[in-house]
Amino acid sequence: MTATELNKRDWAALEQKYYQGTFKRQPITLVRGEGIHVWDSEGKVYLDFVAGIAVNVLGHCHPAIVKAVQEQVTQLIHTSNLYYNVRQIELAELLGIQSKGMRSFFSNSGAEANEGAIKLARKYGRLHRNGAYEIISLHNSFHGRTLATTAATGQPAYQATWAPIPDGFKQVPLNDLAAVKQATSEKTVGILVEPVQGEGGIWASNQEFMQGLRQWCDEQNLVLICDEIQAGMGRTGKFFSYENYGITPDIVTLAKGLAGGIPIGAMLTGPRTDLFAPGDHGTTFGGNPVACAAGVATLETILEQNLLENARKMGEYWNSKLIELCAKYPGLIDSPRGIGLMRAVHVQGDQAAKIVQKALEHGLLLNAPDPRSLRMIPPLTLTAADIDAGTELLDRALADVAASRA
Repeated sequence: MTATELNKRDWAALEQKYYQGTFKRQPITLVRGEGIHVWDSEGKVYLDFVAGIAVNVLGHCHPAIVKAVQEQVTQLIHTSNLYYNVRQIELAELLGIQSKGMRSFFSNSGAEANEGAIKLARKYGRLHRNGAYEIISLHNSFHGRTLATTAATGQPAYQATWAPIPDGFKQVPLNDLAAVKQATSEKTVGILVEPVQGEGGIWASNQEFMQGLRQWCDEQNLVLICDEIQAGMGRTGKFFSYENYGITPDIVTLAKGLAGGIPIGAMLTGPRTDLFAPGDHGTTFGGNPVACAAGVATLETILEQNLLENARKMGEYWNSKLIELCAKYPGLIDSPRGIGLMRAVHVQGDQAAKIVQKALEHGLLLNAPDPRSLRMIPPLTLTAADIDAGTELLDRALADVAASRA
């Protein structure tokens, strides 16, 4: 459709008529993206600091991903896992190199990746922990929206509607190693942790906690699972966020940015938990050639263009700008937090949604995972000029909200 034809359709009304009401959407319809910018159906341009919720790690329509997908769809779109798949093996090889030898299983989403990790941990418990099946996760965590991953998620708001939720999960506070140890019993098989909580509002584990989890799992013969779905793929300045803590988990889950915008998930395992046998687990679309081709292009670009270092440097620069804004609006925002290009600030008075709305009006896309957190997860290709432009737009939004409260 042309821009004029797009404008003639009421997309919000059509969505209400034909799509189930599961999303609370911002009042714009995005139709095009390039780099860090997106355009809506009326032609307005936005600076995108949400990046598909940490998915578009190379920005929108990166040439390497476009080329890989275009070439792959002319060769082989789908084949099923009854046969070898070159792109799937290439992506598994790249992830194996980055993870120091872990083997992959591909799925379609982060929730599916975590489901696979839960199943694998339970098999470990059956074989090596006298049938133990229970997994300890953390308060404020988020691991997906299937029934099992909802049960693993440490946010009651995500669980209440679906009670009774599956058994086998309990939550303890983040960075409280004593609570983990107290919660461990003969039923416990493993610990599931986001080294940096994403959907919970960008809260990082501390060094003592992460190293303590690794030691505790070793001592108790437990499985350590790191959910890297949002914090992985270089977002924290390391390829895996757990590398910031000097540990190696037994199982790792990835998704979101793994293919730069094409749906994919991955569950990686080290040799200790490499227990799946033929028939234990499966998928129709997981490891699809098109998704894996995009994944290969994404990983190669991140590594070849040294985007891990860029995420670290730009993260520090963006944080310095957030510190300045917090000083300028002390009654509105404070306490910037995060690692690399995974940043948030605390918002006073439950005003986060209002700031997001004002930023949208000024042409900046942000996210509020809760009323008191403003989350920013831009592409790893972010530049200092992008940050300066984003700072100016956020400044305007904050000025509007501050004026409305005066």
